[in-house]
Amino acid sequence: MIDIVVDEGIEKPLPDDASICRAVETACSEAGMAQTPGLCIRFADDSTVESLNSQWCGRESITDILSFPMQDGPGFDPDESLGDMILATPFTLKEAKRLSLPPTDHMLHLIVHATLHLLGYDHMTDREAELMQKTECRVMQRLGLHNPYPDELYRDEADA
Repeated sequence: MIDIVVDEGIEKPLPDDASICRAVETACSEAGMAQTPGLCIRFADDSTVESLNSQWCGRESITDILSFPMQDGPGFDPDESLGDMILATPFTLKEAKRLSLPPTDHMLHLIVHATLHLLGYDHMTDREAELMQKTECRVMQRLGLHNPYPDELYRDEADA
């Protein structure tokens, strides 16, 4: 089950529940999961995410989305929660405008990105980043959304 929580005072637009579920399910499928585990997605204000980023990551800054895994792979249990993610909604809306992207599409990309983090993907090394970005591009293509890494050729490789 995918729990979606919207904090009080969060401005729209937000992706609809069906689009959010499809993004998570597609990311899990692309990562090789036969069944989508449960997780929680929270749309929050910037100060909440900034505080969590400071508390849990030691970074005194805002970020677009944080993920908190509850399982360690590779043997993920689909009957248990995969983890939580929290999206800085106002920050993300501004980021989408700056990038000239539809806000809900940008949020769906971040949800895909965070889902992959919950599944153990990372981008700390060049090799990890390349694998994660290629996977994100395949998911985004399956969802009919923008290529999040337009300077790369990942989308073309997914067509091959």
